[in-house]
Amino acid sequence: MKSSPMSRPFYYLWTTQTAANAADVLYIMALTVLVLNQTNSLVSAALMPLMRSFAQMISGLIAPLLINRFRLPSLLLLSQTGQFLLFIVLAVYLQLQGSDASLILVFVLVFVMSFLDGWTVPTRNALVPRLVPNEQSLLKANGLISVSDQVVQFAGWGLSGIVVAMLGPSPTLLVTAVIYGLAAAFTLGVKEPAESGDSAAHATTATSGMSGTDGTSSASDTTANAAIGSSSASATTGPSRWHTLTEGWKTIWRMPRLRLLTFMDIIDMLGGSVWVGAFTLAFVQTALGQGEEWWGFINAAYFAGTVSGGLLVLALVRTIGDRFLSAMLIGMAGYGLLTAVYAVNTEPYIALILVLLMGPFAELSIVNRRTLIQRSVGKLMLPKVLSAQASLLHLVFCISLLGMAGLAEWFGIVNLYLLAAALTIVAFIVGVLGRRSFRAPAEQDTAPN
Repeated sequence: MKSSPMSRPFYYLWTTQTAANAADVLYIMALTVLVLNQTNSLVSAALMPLMRSFAQMISGLIAPLLINRFRLPSLLLLSQTGQFLLFIVLAVYLQLQGSDASLILVFVLVFVMSFLDGWTVPTRNALVPRLVPNEQSLLKANGLISVSDQVVQFAGWGLSGIVVAMLGPSPTLLVTAVIYGLAAAFTLGVKEPAESGDSAAHATTATSGMSGTDGTSSASDTTANAAIGSSSASATTGPSRWHTLTEGWKTIWRMPRLRLLTFMDIIDMLGGSVWVGAFTLAFVQTALGQGEEWWGFINAAYFAGTVSGGLLVLALVRTIGDRFLSAMLIGMAGYGLLTAVYAVNTEPYIALILVLLMGPFAELSIVNRRTLIQRSVGKLMLPKVLSAQASLLHLVFCISLLGMAGLAEWFGIVNLYLLAAALTIVAFIVGVLGRRSFRAPAEQDTAPN
């Protein structure tokens, strides 16, 4: 174990993901402007996020096949390098063709890049527990990643608009290609520590410290996670493709704590799309009676709140200790209640304060939920579990995005935010009622043979 709280490979992972996220924001903004300029169609521009989510969902479904063939750092390098090379092709093509560029070809390239990006986040989140030395470092690592993600979102959209306005869409894509190249280069520094060759060792560390009402410290759960790791090792020596593709899904279903956390994620995600730009703009105009400038203020306050929330989690690492479940539930309850108050509020300045306060509660929930998932399954199975969850949540987000748009037309934007708040509270109640899942006996936690 290193004397520093984080290993050097973790910082390489952190850097490469921050650079890749910044490139994503920049190229989405540039392509959105390009598509709007060529088609003057909001529908065409809206296809971009839907197509990206759909490609990432498919990618997550087949990711287990790649996880069986490649080590996680190699898989991350493959993803980043592939996106870099494809982006060079896209940037050069648009630079040469300009307004004559085929949008069909552009969408195909974006689809393939999004497909490659689909296993990046599950791979990153599966690598984090391998690159940090202990339980508190895991929570801190997730907090650092969350802060950088939110900073990129917070600053990226504003800065990317300025860059696109100054350079134009096509030159901006060339700049983005350089950032993607840097992300791929930093990926070379992501190295896993020497393997112990025993998945039970990881299972022990994954469940140690889970005590009281927040988790388990019993030998039965340690044995359960060891069984998952070992059954994964034996199953992947020569499994059918179907077995490989469904292994993560089966583990989620068979393990009570993973099933509970995934179900809570689904419920929460169903209402999460209300913070997409079109809905927030409609709320600002309808409920707050303000113009587009307040739309920008609300977005800025929300992201500033999430950044401060990530920093708060970092500051509370020792206070939280191993009480991840309680911290997650507190975060969900606070976020749900504040969303409900935001929905019925009509004062713009109070709305700013409310969204600023939502951020810390949202981050408290998200970071602790991610940490719980990482600690609930052995390292051999974790990438497959995370890939399955990512695919499921991409699908849920697409359904939510389309469904919420219809519901907004049906019973109004204010009621839409009340519905989102109610869904978060339902997820909170599910978590409270399911606390016993974190003390499930070993036979309920074992994966199928």
